[in-house]
Amino acid sequence: MNRVALFVDDEKNVLNSLRRALHTEPYEKRFAQSPDEAFDIIEEEPIDLIVSDHIMPGMDGLTFLKHVRKMHPDIVRIILTGQADLHLAMQAINEGEVYRFLTKPWNDLELRITLSQVFDFIDLLKERNTLMNTVRQQQAILDELESEYPGIVNVSRDENGRIVVDEDPVDLAKYVGKNQ
Repeated sequence: MNRVALFVDDEKNVLNSLRRALHTEPYEKRFAQSPDEAFDIIEEEPIDLIVSDHIMPGMDGLTFLKHVRKMHPDIVRIILTGQADLHLAMQAINEGEVYRFLTKPWNDLELRITLSQVFDFIDLLKERNTLMNTVRQQQAILDELESEYPGIVNVSRDENGRIVVDEDPVDLAKYVGKNQ
């Protein structure tokens, strides 16, 4: 499974530090120095995760991540900033549907563990979507069967869970006499 993380920060030194801290991690890494550069990367290839700085010239990280959410809602979004405050964190979560809020400076081990957990979450989301698609396909088949053969799928059950074949019991005695 190909996993791709995109890191966005206007400071080249921060991107280089992220590159060094994460160089052994088992996913592909892309780096952008601006939201515009990041948008170009997003349009060129599928991205699973974006980690964006908040304070950047031209467009702040929260605004950038809100645009990403509208265009690509399946991309998981994280803010990494040195200007952490509770109001920004709440705004990021509520408006940008940001998955996590990380602060600079970061601990390399904690960052690697956090991103590993995020990719595990992404894998679970993908598996859920696959299973939901399977369920939808199976439901469509069942609906088609039910329309073709009413009662084959939607069955009635009594209070003990037994299938009720006909709710109006037939008096078999009158039929037995006719056929003999």
